[in-house]
Amino acid sequence: MFETAPLNPPDAIFGLIEQFKKDTNPNKINLSVGVYQDESGATPVMKCVRMAEQKLLDAAGTKSYLPIDGPASYNNAIGRLILGDLYDHANVNSVSAQTPGGTVSLRLAGELLRRVFSVDTIWMSNPTWANHPKIYGAAGLNVEKYDYLDEQGTRLDFERLVSSLDGAKPKQAILLHTVCHNPTGVDPTPEQWEELCKVIAEKQLFPVFDFAYQGFGTSLDADAFPIRKFVESGGEALVCNSFSKNFGLYAERVGGITAVSKDADVAKAMLSQIKLTIRTMYSNPPLHGGAIVDTVLNDAELREVWEAELTEIRNRILQLRAGFVAAMQKRIPDTDFQYILDQRGMFSYSGLTADQVGKLMNEHAIYALKSGRINVAGINSGNLDQICDAIASVV
Repeated sequence: MFETAPLNPPDAIFGLIEQFKKDTNPNKINLSVGVYQDESGATPVMKCVRMAEQKLLDAAGTKSYLPIDGPASYNNAIGRLILGDLYDHANVNSVSAQTPGGTVSLRLAGELLRRVFSVDTIWMSNPTWANHPKIYGAAGLNVEKYDYLDEQGTRLDFERLVSSLDGAKPKQAILLHTVCHNPTGVDPTPEQWEELCKVIAEKQLFPVFDFAYQGFGTSLDADAFPIRKFVESGGEALVCNSFSKNFGLYAERVGGITAVSKDADVAKAMLSQIKLTIRTMYSNPPLHGGAIVDTVLNDAELREVWEAELTEIRNRILQLRAGFVAAMQKRIPDTDFQYILDQRGMFSYSGLTADQVGKLMNEHAIYALKSGRINVAGINSGNLDQICDAIASVV
């Protein structure tokens, strides 16, 4: 029977990573991998994580099953992290559940949309994270795309975005990158978010917020603005968050799904549906990674350490963007690279074409995605000149 299974091509990003590993060039550089890297090129374990792990080791707790939705302390903490002061607002009722990473929470959202609410279509930006269409297609939803970038592919075309939603019908869903859009790094302004929230409400679309990069944009609170603005206006939403990036827990698979409603009974019903869906998919969440996040978010000292580390990471990425732009401006003075500074988070739509990316890889052993997306965190003081010289030679 197995002989009937077709061979799937490798994942675009992970396939490129494998190709990079096999490259024997000692000066090779990887700007494709979607993880944070420090000055040495390593993905570090955060201090707050080490401190939390020591606390957990000293406590020597049980390895028994967690509740289907995870510990209440964890879920309360992520609800408050996402909603801020709105978490305690009388007209805002939210329920959360721990998930094995943000990818699972996105799939859970798809299952809920289709099974519970009979949603048949979800709209997502073009471009979007390559896994988004696959996740929602696997959940049984049709995928439609709304326009996002301008003709140069480096900035947001907001009018085009809004007009491309003309075909959206009431009771369909829309997927939104809350901050640090992946893969472009291009985000709406607060004013544009306010307008987009009105459009979503007027068209009666149901929003799913992908919140994978809280703290990587401006701050923990500022990055949650789109969600909080929509909730403030009385809207209901699903929020899918991840702690892979802002805790550096990529391998631990830690995230959550949060449903926000005006009505307490509705929120209670939503939690029951979330738990039922979890039970039939993976039964209950894993322990270790979630326990780290739980410990940090509920310990004042560790929380302070975490926020300081997150600020340091965010500032370093901003400095890398500024250094990259300054270096490129010297090499190609007639080109305006301001859009690199306006983008946020680790990723940037650099403006490189697929042909130029191919030359970077084949002639300079510098790896990026064909779309021109680069991971800014892959740049450091040791490779900046090499990267910029190579880009200048192919542009």
